[in-house]
This record gives sequence, C-alpha cells and structure tokens, in this order.
Amino acid sequence: MTFNLSSNIWVWIAVFFTLSVYSFLWKDNPLFKFAESVTVGVGMGYAMVQWFTLSLVGRFWTPLTTDFSSRFHLIIPAIMGLMLITRIIPRFTWLSRYALAFTMGAGSGFALPRVIQAGVLQQLYATMLPIEFSLHGFLYNLIIIVGVLSGLIYFFFSKEHKGWFGSIANVGIWFLMVGFGATFGYTVMARLSLFIGRVLFVLRDALGFLKI
Repeated sequence: MTFNLSSNIWVWIAVFFTLSVYSFLWKDNPLFKFAESVTVGVGMGYAMVQWFTLSLVGRFWTPLTTDFSSRFHLIIPAIMGLMLITRIIPRFTWLSRYALAFTMGAGSGFALPRVIQAGVLQQLYATMLPIEFSLHGFLYNLIIIVGVLSGLIYFFFSKEHKGWFGSIANVGIWFLMVGFGATFGYTVMARLSLFIGRVLFVLRDALGFLKI
C-alpha cells in the first residue's frame, strides 16, 4: 500500500472540514460546530457577493448608468428594496410592509400558474393515458389508474372509510407507502452517493491511494 500525499493546502483544508462534519456521527463537538459555522458564513458571503454583482450592479447600476432614458423605471424596485431595509429601523418599519406585501403578492402571482401546471395539470395529463393493446402497457396503465383513484379516495374525508369505500382507501394506503418508500430509498441512495464521493476524495485526491 503506497500513498502519494497531496501538496495542495486547499485539499487538506477540504479533508479537515469533511472529517469535522462527519465527526457529528460520534457526537456533537466543537469541530462540527466550527465546520457548520464556516459553511454558513462562507455561503452567506458568497450569496452577498453574487447579489451585489448580479442584482445591484448587473441589473440596476449598469443599465441605469448606460441607458437612463429607457431604464429609469429601475428606480422603482430600488426604492422598494430600500424600503425593505427599513425593517431594522423601528421608526420606519411600516414602510417595509408595503414592499413586502408587493413582493409576496407578485411572487404568489408568478408561482401560482407554475404550481397548477406542474402539480395539477401534469398529474392529470399523466392519468389520461392512451389505450395500450400489449399486456405490459395495459398493466402499466391499470396500475397508474388504480393508484390515482385509490389515493384520491383515501384523502376523501367527507365519507367514512367503511365497506367497499374503505377497501379502496386501504389500497390507496399501499400505493402511498410504496411511493414514500421509493422516495426514501432514493434519498438514502443520494446521501450514500455523497458519502462515497467524499471517501473517494480523501483516498484519491488527498492520500493518493486510489488512481480512479
């Protein structure tokens, strides 16, 4: 077993923070808290730089200074942004409510059609399946239709779940459990993939033990 240790200081810093984060598996400790604080601080710092560069400079200052006659309307969102900052000034806190209300209203207005399109219409399209004459296609469509209908019946609380209605609702529970189990399994596999990636980083990039 031969090692070829990395001479890059940033690689070893990354190894230190990786091990510090995973040290939480032992117990909560100062190393984990330090790594957590650094991660949040670096993330916030990066976000602030991105916001300043892309939003304040890229979408406000540069367009306004290069073509003020056609971009003067950008002053309005700038004023609303300043109104949001008044949240930290007790005397002028009421100004932030107008900007916040406009932001929430506009955000809801833009998000609502997307939610309906992705969460409702696409689900309806997925159940309006073409007629399949093959056994595989027929079973596939039947499973989807039964799963959708039984799941909807399970969440229909205006009628007591008894008799044939309750039996169909129980089928819906099975479909829900299978769906939740598949989602949980996918989440676990994703986390294992991240863990494997960090192990490969330590063994390959830091220690030089693996050549893959």
